Amino acid sequence: MFLCSISANQEKRKSPEISDALINQIAMGNKEALRELYEKTSSAVYGFALSILANQHDAQDVMQELYVKVYENAPQYVCRGKPMAWLLTITRNLSLMKLREKGRFEQMDGKERGEEACFSDLGEHEALKAAMNLLSEIQRQAVMLHALSGFKHHECAALLKIPLSTELSHYHRAIKKLKAHLLNEEERNNEKSGCGAAAEKRC
Repeated sequence: MFLCSISANQEKRKSPEISDALINQIAMGNKEALRELYEKTSSAVYGFALSILANQHDAQDVMQELYVKVYENAPQYVCRGKPMAWLLTITRNLSLMKLREKGRFEQMDGKERGEEACFSDLGEHEALKAAMNLLSEIQRQAVMLHALSGFKHHECAALLKIPLSTELSHYHRAIKKLKAHLLNEEERNNEKSGCGAAAEKRC
């Protein structure tokens, strides 16, 4: 089933492992450290930005802007052992700023943004991409962060600035909604296949 791809991603992915030391190297102007940071975190950063903006071009812009901000602001980074949370907090702020700049923050609800989204991180599973578009913005973010980027639920809650119980509720509702939609799609496809086979026999 298509939903298995989420489980597979969740099992094989963990949140990017980066250290305060890497940020400190960037603060000293080490561009190799910045390149290493990009290689380790760009996928998670892009996915998180995409879950908010639902536009690939805008998400790429935010991702590029993020690493410029990191290079400029690394000297002000306070070592707390959570550099990834710092990166994604900046990503979230930049994404919301871009929505406001485009006048979409109030006008477009989660469903409308979802309809134009292209979740390239979900591979070739077109049905799963379509199902993701049925989720609210906060539900998509919870799924993208936990199931696809590997963050723990308490980390997702902190990044989304909501209580853990609320994050868990959104995540489980999203999974239930995805499962129901994909089961319906699978049944519909089976019915089509059955009709096709029956027609061939009549011929």
